[in-house]
Amino acid sequence: MTPEALFEKAKKANAIPENAKLQSAFQFGVDPDELADLVLSGIKTATTSALDLYRDDEPLPQTGAYDVVLDNQNQAVCVIKNDRVVATKYLDVDAKHAYLEGEGDRSLAYWRRVHHAFFVEAYQSEGHVFDEQNANMLLENFHVVYPTR
Repeated sequence: MTPEALFEKAKKANAIPENAKLQSAFQFGVDPDELADLVLSGIKTATTSALDLYRDDEPLPQTGAYDVVLDNQNQAVCVIKNDRVVATKYLDVDAKHAYLEGEGDRSLAYWRRVHHAFFVEAYQSEGHVFDEQNANMLLENFHVVYPTR
């Protein structure tokens, strides 16, 4: 199902307001299916993105906005709503946020290990160098408002 079709289905089911707008549709990380399953199960309720890598024409995530989570085939898995969006430095991400991301053993040490590798590659692919001392992040907390299963 496309993100737009799922979003309209969620509106018709009264899971979201009729006037709600779709902010974005995206896959999580390097294993979209596994991470989407964590979202659907309620284990993953947070994510982190690199504020430094957003383009000028790309809208930033907003509190109260709706997104569609995609699987590795770009099929819609669920609609989520952002409960909180906060900008912070990479090194200021805390253990609570790491836990809410729901990955691995949910520890800050695990979060730092996998996210460091992820951001090194992401920054490099955009022609930048990841500097964990100065990297700006967006932390999002969300909940599922309409699952496909």
